[in-house]
Formats: sequence, C-alpha cells, structure tokens
Amino acid sequence: MDYKEKRFEEDIENYLLDYGRYEKGDMSAYDKEKAIDMDCLLRFIKSTQSKQWERYEKIYREKSVEALYKRFDDSVRMHGLLYVLRNGITDRGVRFKFAFFKPESSLNQKVVDKYNKNILTCTRQFYYSMENRNSIDMVLSLNGIPIVALELKNQLTGQTIDNGKAQFMENRNPREKCFNFNTRFLVYFAVDLYEVEMTTELKGRDTFFLPFNQGSNGAGNVGGKGNPENPNGYATSYLWEKVLTKDTIMDIIQRFMHLEEKTEVKFKNGKQIKKTKRRLIFPRYHQLDVVKKLIEDVRIKGTGEDYLIQHSAGSGKSNSIAWLAYGLSNLHDKDDNPIFTSIIIVSDRRVLDSQLQETIMSFDHTPGVVETIGKDKTSQDLKDALNDNRKIIVTTLQKFPIIYEDVDAAKGKRYAVIIDEAHQSQTGSSAKMMKTALADTEEALREFAEIEGTEEVLDNEDKLVKEILSHGKHRNLSFFAFTATPKKETIDLFGTVTEYGSKEAYHNYSMRQAIEEGFILDVLQNYMTYETCYKIAKDTDENPEVPSSTAVRTINRFASLHPHNLQQKTQIIVEQFREITKNKINGKGKAMVVTASRLHAVRYYHEIKRYIKIKGYNDLEILVAFSGVINDRGIEYREEKINKRRDGSTIKENQLPSEFASDDFNMLIVAEKYQTGFDEPLLHTMFVDKRLRGVKAVQTLSRLNRIAAGKEDTFVLDFVNTKEEIEEAFKPYYEATILDESINVNLIYDTQILLRNERLYNDEDIEKFIKIYYKEGKQSATDLGRITSLMKPIIGRYTDLSEEDQFEFRKNIRNFNKWYSYIIQITRMYDKELHKEYVFTSYLQKLLPKPERISLDLEDKLKLEFYKLEQTFKGDITLNPTVQESTVSYGELDTSGSIKDDEDFLDEIIDKINERYNGKFTEQDRVVIDYIYKEASQGSKKDSLTTYAKKNDSEVFQKSIFPKDFEDIAFKLYKENKERDNAFKKLFQDKDFYNAAMSAVGEMLYKNLRG
Repeated sequence: MDYKEKRFEEDIENYLLDYGRYEKGDMSAYDKEKAIDMDCLLRFIKSTQSKQWERYEKIYREKSVEALYKRFDDSVRMHGLLYVLRNGITDRGVRFKFAFFKPESSLNQKVVDKYNKNILTCTRQFYYSMENRNSIDMVLSLNGIPIVALELKNQLTGQTIDNGKAQFMENRNPREKCFNFNTRFLVYFAVDLYEVEMTTELKGRDTFFLPFNQGSNGAGNVGGKGNPENPNGYATSYLWEKVLTKDTIMDIIQRFMHLEEKTEVKFKNGKQIKKTKRRLIFPRYHQLDVVKKLIEDVRIKGTGEDYLIQHSAGSGKSNSIAWLAYGLSNLHDKDDNPIFTSIIIVSDRRVLDSQLQETIMSFDHTPGVVETIGKDKTSQDLKDALNDNRKIIVTTLQKFPIIYEDVDAAKGKRYAVIIDEAHQSQTGSSAKMMKTALADTEEALREFAEIEGTEEVLDNEDKLVKEILSHGKHRNLSFFAFTATPKKETIDLFGTVTEYGSKEAYHNYSMRQAIEEGFILDVLQNYMTYETCYKIAKDTDENPEVPSSTAVRTINRFASLHPHNLQQKTQIIVEQFREITKNKINGKGKAMVVTASRLHAVRYYHEIKRYIKIKGYNDLEILVAFSGVINDRGIEYREEKINKRRDGSTIKENQLPSEFASDDFNMLIVAEKYQTGFDEPLLHTMFVDKRLRGVKAVQTLSRLNRIAAGKEDTFVLDFVNTKEEIEEAFKPYYEATILDESINVNLIYDTQILLRNERLYNDEDIEKFIKIYYKEGKQSATDLGRITSLMKPIIGRYTDLSEEDQFEFRKNIRNFNKWYSYIIQITRMYDKELHKEYVFTSYLQKLLPKPERISLDLEDKLKLEFYKLEQTFKGDITLNPTVQESTVSYGELDTSGSIKDDEDFLDEIIDKINERYNGKFTEQDRVVIDYIYKEASQGSKKDSLTTYAKKNDSEVFQKSIFPKDFEDIAFKLYKENKERDNAFKKLFQDKDFYNAAMSAVGEMLYKNLRG
C-alpha cells in the first residue's frame, strides 16, 4: 500500500477535482513576482464581464493587462484582498468583479451563471518564490489568485501537524508578496491524518495557529479536542469534503470571513492611549457548523422552531451570532421569498452591538441593514424599526414592555429572535411582552375557537383572549438561544427533545472542548481553599432572647466583617498577589477579590490599602466596584468617591474597565459587579470571600478563563467554598447540560389548590376585578382606586392570619404567579378562568404587606475570641461528570410550611455556632484586637484618649499619640496572661502583626471616641 505524503496529496486533489468543482492548477502561468496567474484571471473576466473588458481595452490598449494588475494590486494593498474579492474595483469608470458569489435567490439566472464561471484551481507543490525552490504542498486559487495554502503531513512517514506549522513559521517568509497579510492567501492550513490547525496571518515565530477540528465526537456533539474516527476515509477529510468545496469556500469568503479592527483604549498616568489591531477572522469549525446547520434546518422546516446553542466561553459567540443573523436575513424559501421579515437580536452587551455592525457591514454595505436600539435610543425607536421591517434589529428585552401593544399587527410577518446569553429573564414579563408584540395569533385563534365551540371568541373579553392567544409557541417565531450555562428553564424553553424524552441543546461546544483546544483556560487547575474557623464570645452580662436564624446570620456577618478576619485574609491576598500573580503574564497579571457585600468590598479596600502602606509596597494599586451608596460608620461611600488615579482625578464608573486594563491598576475588589460578562484577558487570579453556588460559581470563576499572550494558567484562592462544592457547581456545565424531563404543566393547578386553601378570596372577587381590569375603553380616574379597594378586605383577611399561614400564602402566591408565567411561555393553556386568576393574583401579590425584616444589632454584645485560618486543599479540581451529574431537574413541588424563626437565648445560639469548630483552637489562635480595643475604650486611658481624638486629626492620633498607649495596653494584657502560651506574646514577636493590630485598633478607636 502506498502511504507516502504524495498519496495523501493525491487523494485530496482527486476529491476536489471530482466533487469539489475545482480544475487542476498549472504553475506555468503563475507570476511569482506578482503572486497571481493573470491568464486565469483574464479568462474569468472575459467570460463574465466581456463588455467591460472591451471598454477597458479601448482605454489602455496594449497595456490593458498591466493596468488591470496595477489597479487590482493597488486596491488590495489599500483595502485588502477580502474587500476586493467582495466588492471589485473601478478604474476610469469601468467596474470589474474578481469573484461572483452564489445568490440566495435563484431568480436572477445571470448571476447564477456568473457564479458558476468562477475558476477554482488546485495546485500541488506550489513553487511560490523568486528567491528559492520552496514549495507549498497544495494551493487553492480563485480566478488565478492564491487564497488557501495547505501543508500536508503524514504520521506514517514520521511527520505530524507540528511539522506543517513549523514550515509556515520558519520557512515561509512573511515578506514574500503571496504571504503579505490579506494580500493573497486568506488562510493557511496545517493538516495531518488526524488533526487540522489554521491561521490567517504568517508572522514568523509569532504565528498563532488555531485548532480547526470537529471535536472528538463530531461537530456539535459533546466531547473533547480532536476528531472522531471516520469509517469512510481520513479523520480530517471533512476539511476538503465540507469546507474547501467550491460552494462552501465561496460562502465563507462572502458571508463569514471578516477583517476585525479593534481599537484598544488604555490609560497610562491619566493619559488616553489608543492602539489599533487588525486580524482576519476565518470561522472555526464549530462556528461554521452551527451556522450552516441552523440555516439548513430553517430552510427545511420553516419558522416556528426553537434552538438552544450551548457554546462555552471562548467559542466566539459574538461572531457566531453575527454570521447567523446575516445568514437568516438572506434566507429564502423554495419560492424565493424571504423566510424572515426581521431578525431580532436580544442582547445587553454593547460590545456585541458594535461587533455586529462591523461584521455585517463588511458583508453588506446597504445602509440600515443593522438597526441598533442602544441606550441612546428609546422603545419608540424599537417600535419604528419593527413596523418598518428593518432586516436586523439589535435591542434589549427591557425595551419591549413599553411598546408591545403599539407594534403593528404581526399577521404575515415572521421573526427570528436570537438571544445572546439566554437565562431566566426569558421566563419573565418582558419576554412575554416581546412575544405578544411579535406573535401572529391567527392560528391560535382558530384553535381556541374550536375549543370554545364557536366562531366568535373575541367578544367583550377581547383583551383577555388576546393575552391567552400570545401564550406558548407560534409558527411565525423562531428562537435561537445562545448560552454557556443553561438553566433548566432555558433548556425547557428552547431545548431539543431527545428520543428518551429529556431535553438538551441543539448544538454543543463544551467547556471541556474549549479548554482542551486552548481557547480558554481551565480555572480549576490551580485551586486553593481555606477554612475560616472562629469562636464567638458574649461580651455583655445581658442574655437577651433573639430570633434564632436572624441571630445566626448577624453573628456570622459580625465574624466576617471583624477587623481581625479582614486583616488575616488581606495579608494572604496581598502576599499571594506579590508572590504569584504579579509575575504572571510577563509581569502584567491582575487579580480580582470577590466579596460578600458592598460593605465587605469597602472594608477590604481600606484594609488592603492600610496593609500596603504599612509594608511600604509600591507594586499594587487597587480599584473597587459596587453599585449605589454604602454607609459605613457614618461615612457614605460611592465607587467614584473612592477610585482615583495617581494624579488624584476621579475614575468614572464607565471608565473603570479600561482603567483596570491599564498598567496603573492590578487588583479589583468587587461586590455583585463584573462577575458576569466582564472580559479582561490579563485577569489571572481570583480571591473568593463569598458563598458561590451553581451557575453563579461557574460564571464568576470563568472571568479568569480568557487567553492572552504569555498567560499559561490561572489561580483561585477560595476562603469560603470547598473543593467539593465547586466541583458540584461545574459538573453540569462542563460538557452538556441535560434536562431530565419537561415541566409538568399541571403543577399550576396543584399550586392553585394550595393557594385557595387559605380562603382569602373567591371566584366572585376575581370576576369583580376582571370587569374593571378588562373593561372596554381607556382607564378612568377611578379604576385603579376601585381595584385597590376591592383588594382591601382580602388584605385584611391576610393580616389576620398567623405568621406561619402568612408565610405559606406568600410562598404559594409567588409560586403560582411564577409557574404560570413560565408555563405559558412553553405551552398555550386555553384556560380563561386560570388566566383570570393569574392576573388577579399578580396584583394581589404586589399589595400584600411585606413581612417586617428583623434587624439585630449585636455588635457591642459580641467579641471574636478565637480565630484560625487554615489551608484545606491545593491542587487541580478534575471534572469527569457522569450523565446523571450533567442532568438538571425541576424536582417536586415545594409544599413544606415555614420554618418559624424561633427565639433562643443569645448564649445558646453562640454555643451552637461554636460547636462547628470545637477542639480546633490553641491559645495562639486567641484574637487580641477585641481585648486591646475594650481596654482602650473602657479602661483607665479612655478619658485622655477621648480628649486626644477630639482635638487631633486621624493621622496625628494614630501615628503620634496612640502608639505609646497601645504599647502600654498590650504589655499590660501580656503580663496578665503570661502564665499561658498566649497570642499577646505573638504581638511582641511579630512586628507586622503588631503594626496591623495597632492600626486596626487605632482606626476603630478614633472613629468611636470622636462620636
């Protein structure tokens, strides 16, 4: 058997010549200096644009060929080959096209004929250079212009894909004309028997290749890197059988490839620096596969289908959405009519807005193809775009509630709705109103008339029936939902039913595959966990009875905000950053601190600043991110009040991401901000001091996974979550998330029974409400008052219930409204009485008195007696989820009653909390700060320290006055406890510990003594 490399070449060539619609290439006419076959190009032009060529020859006569080449080459150097192939050139009034693309509609036979006259050639051993005899194994050319280069390697002869990549990087001079960026070759493939990689630019040793494989189980299926076994040929044959054939490669050039220009704005020493980077985007295989599969499925089935696309972070989702939107907007049915009236992209990302515009405008220069309803536009603009049938509309979900009743009737209109980051908001009221605005309800109306047994169902209940008709799925609406972390509701709404009755994504590009292919980093590879142990003591003679669960939360919060806890963790955070993070990514590594609340974020900010100052470090600059205003000890803090540049200027909220990306800052402390959708490739380390569960854990930790030059790994130090908890959170999203079965719609009736059991309202109350709510004509001045008056006796009966029964009713009404709102997204119930009750209870729920939140102030009654922070895990959290571990479910209806917040004595509650860590402490773990603070604020020095605090500013008090008193108090306490090996001894043995304790006590004391 012939297994030489030439045989591999020959097999590929034979397929392209026999099935790919290629001709055999001829090197004899190829001009190495000009990097083009002008004979082939002229043959194409004369056969497709003969009149233009005749006119051109009259202008340039015998120099026509030379003039054509010059104009072509000048245009390519100015605009790039991709642009010239799509748009052609104009020379002295004569327009030439260098390629014709296949039209979506076949009505124009002339354009189809011109497309068929494109000349694609396949040339083996392509000698490209004037300087040497180097050759490329195979080159594919379009009308004489080389566009695809392939280096083919064969494991049977001892070479692999790595040898092919090395040839491109080491033996192909980027200065050669044919290798100039976006001048001739648009893509370079290194191919062996098992794998494919590609790049769009040769940069010598800096050339960056991307995997172009299907995945170990085939494209769109769950798996890892590589390619599956091919029983019918080579494992890599998909490249020449599915990608390089004439129709596909021409489609890629026309509708996929994109010159991306990114302008990075960075701030250095308060000055704005702009840097523009250009790169040619060629779709990765999973992107090409999902777009082509979706478009083909719609072409066959038409509208009305839903698709869930579970693509991991790092999958290039923004480009996939842009390509899909443009493909769907040009899709025609068998009668050559456009399938969709408009493509609506629902997104909250500004980045996607601009990227979509740029990507689609590179394909289609028609003004207004993409209408972005951004933050600077209103819902009225959305209404106009829908009514004007704009081709592609980008908007947020929140714009629909205002205009959903004013959009022109959807009769005869068909919409494709592409959802970027599909999550639970798709089950809310805004999603319902979007459907109401877009749904063509004629089919639902006919179905409802059959159920009602009458032809006229739109009578005095027009509004109510219209609402019911908008429920469920509609033949004129197709949904394409993209997400990396689908929740069960998302899978139920958009997922594909399997043969086993479960639901899953239509197309999958898993976290596992993205990690193995190197598109994202594995954030669980270097994971460290700590356990925080503490013992609380009662610091008062009082022993009040307090609500148990509220007291537990209050005590745990007291411990987490205690200065000693923050000090100990701050030391670990800062030293770990200086030891590990700052040396990563060529010295540009950055860190994020994830905190439990806004108050924690503010306290951490000040503690880290204090520690840096005490240690004299100058290599760490921090920012903090939180929403709104937080009051801490009488001082109000806002982001913009805290975040300053080195020159003292204020960093505005919208400037924070670019400031953090600059060289001026390297640590960001966050509280419920930047934990989703935040991309900073230089983010290497995350310090977690917050409970993370489920999808929240995955989304938060995934902030680290973006790749960057020099970024080889990540690091997580977790003070709160265990290794097992994080493993459990990631398993459902590592490969594919499966829903075991769709929701049982009868849950809503079970919940309705539970709701009615309290007998707070009846059918008569609902009907009275409905008569007002759905009355004909506009709302009168008394309607809202009549509704709230109608509800008053019901609320009175509610307030007469016991605390437990009130809790039960609130839970049931919340469940009823939530489940109904969700179920009608999936199916149409056609139950008027149920819908009436839902509308009624939606209003009732809003009017129910909110339970009084019990707030406990125990701070002056507690002290932190012992504290220990110890490492519990260090290493790689490995994920190998089973099908069961990747499966999510709804579970049973929760019918359990409330757990009453019983009252217990404070000392009993403290004892229960302390039981967790019994036997963990030694005298070395005793917390000294509270003892010193109590002595300073209540002991013999109180009066003099109070006088000093009121007469001096903070810095004078803490640096010049308090240190002597601190030393006296610390020594006094040490002498009183010297018979034990106690923590006070540590104060005099560890200078850093001594300074940190003095700083913390001094700050607390100054604020409290000043009043």
